[in-house]
Amino acid sequence: MNPIEVALAFIEAINSGNIADLSRLMAPDHVLIDSDGSEIAGHEPTLAGWQKYLALVPDYRIEVTETFQQGNTVVLIGTAAGTFSQDGTIDPQNSWKVPAAWRAITTGGCVAVWQLFFNPEPMRQIAKRLGRT
Repeated sequence: MNPIEVALAFIEAINSGNIADLSRLMAPDHVLIDSDGSEIAGHEPTLAGWQKYLALVPDYRIEVTETFQQGNTVVLIGTAAGTFSQDGTIDPQNSWKVPAAWRAITTGGCVAVWQLFFNPEPMRQIAKRLGRT
């Protein structure tokens, strides 16, 4: 797979909540950089973080409208959306959708770096209302 195909396969794994595919597409030294600049490094810690996040936001979806590639780096632009689950239930009032961008650095058919760029304030407001701050 070329770098864009790897990044899009990674997004498909996220959108479908397929932890096995996410694991397969993550490099052993995978790093996730969140929008606030915080990092989770290593395959297992990052995979555990995805499992927790996808349990919290089970309908999390990334929609890509544009892609750009330079070498092994791919930039994707679009939207991120989801609903905070409360006790396993999804209530539309706990939904959010924000413009977003992602940077993926690929190596050997895997994502080595996954970086998020978005305004988390809509999610923070919902989390605060739900008592998850």
